[in-house]
Amino acid sequence: MVQGCLDSVWSLELLLLLHARPDRRWTTPEMVTELRSSELVVAQSVRGLSGAGLLIDEGDGRVRYCAVSPDLADFVAKLDREYRARPNQIRRMIVGRSNAKLTSFSDAFLLRKTQQ
Repeated sequence: MVQGCLDSVWSLELLLLLHARPDRRWTTPEMVTELRSSELVVAQSVRGLSGAGLLIDEGDGRVRYCAVSPDLADFVAKLDREYRARPNQIRRMIVGRSNAKLTSFSDAFLLRKTQQ
C-alpha cells in the first residue's frame, strides 16, 4: 500500500518532510517552496500519500501527516531512519521500481506490434 504511493523520490521527500513536523498544517505553496518542487509534483504526491492513509486533508486547503494505523506510523519512522542512513540506496529502490513499470508499459506496445 505505502510502497505504491512512493512512486517517486518527490513523494518520499514530501512524506518525510510532513512526518518530521506532524503538528504543522501545510499549504501547497509551502510544500512547493520547502521541496523546491512544482505544484503538479506536490499535488500528485499528496494524492498518493492521502490514498495510502498517511496524510489528512484539513479541509481548508491544508494537509498534515497522520498515519491511519500504528503499523503505518512505524513503517514511516523506519523509512525515515533508513533514508537518513542510506539515502542513495532508498532512492535507487524507488527509481528502479519506476523504471521497471516504464519498461513493462513499453513492452506491452512491443508485444502488440509483433502480434499484428
